[in-house]
Amino acid sequence: MTRVPYTLKADRRPRLGLIVLQADETIEDEFRQIFDPTQVRLHVSRVASGAELTPETIHAMETALPKAVGLFPRGTRFDAVGYACTSGASLIGPKRVAALVRSACDAAAVTDPLTAAFAALHAHAARRIGIVSPYTPQIAQGVCAEFEAAGFEVAASLSFGEEVEANVAQISPASIDAAARRLIDESPLDAVFLSCTNLRTITVCANVAQDTGVPVHSSNGCLAWHMANLAGLEPKPAT
Repeated sequence: MTRVPYTLKADRRPRLGLIVLQADETIEDEFRQIFDPTQVRLHVSRVASGAELTPETIHAMETALPKAVGLFPRGTRFDAVGYACTSGASLIGPKRVAALVRSACDAAAVTDPLTAAFAALHAHAARRIGIVSPYTPQIAQGVCAEFEAAGFEVAASLSFGEEVEANVAQISPASIDAAARRLIDESPLDAVFLSCTNLRTITVCANVAQDTGVPVHSSNGCLAWHMANLAGLEPKPAT
């Protein structure tokens, strides 16, 4: 076999790293709809997660997270890395998540859906919010408590009460849409937050906001917006 010469050409597009739960079937697809591949390189790794969403399975991810991050391409400098689990960020803590990510890769910035949602809501001067989640009450209440600790008023919340992640990914956008509208009908709100990266929300946010005049944000939309912001990209709206 004849060996032929070649040249190297560095790819200067900003690099984003996304750490997705093993059980998540939604966020990777939605991120590839949000981000233009000609403008950014998106690297995805998976972290081991339980089939059921419980405090125990979430805490187990804390141990598994560095290994998942370590599977990103070695020697890569990331402009932003996102840990894609809202409830995981709530229980592990955003600062701990960032420390674990940085222990295993070179990241200029680290974020998560909880941190991203706070940033997006502050950017829109939203204080009184409603939250829709798929979780059991124990998990959902923990997420609501994090919002309240960050200075937001959780005026209303609804949950589908689901534990099984495979079922969360199958909750219909129509059901999510109806839940968001119910919150808006029941209480004056500055914004609605759709919590969980495994919920299919990419079409819901804009539709509900357009019909009701109330901004609707999601874990996936906020995370994408915040990562783009941190990486110096032109972010799309934090839906």
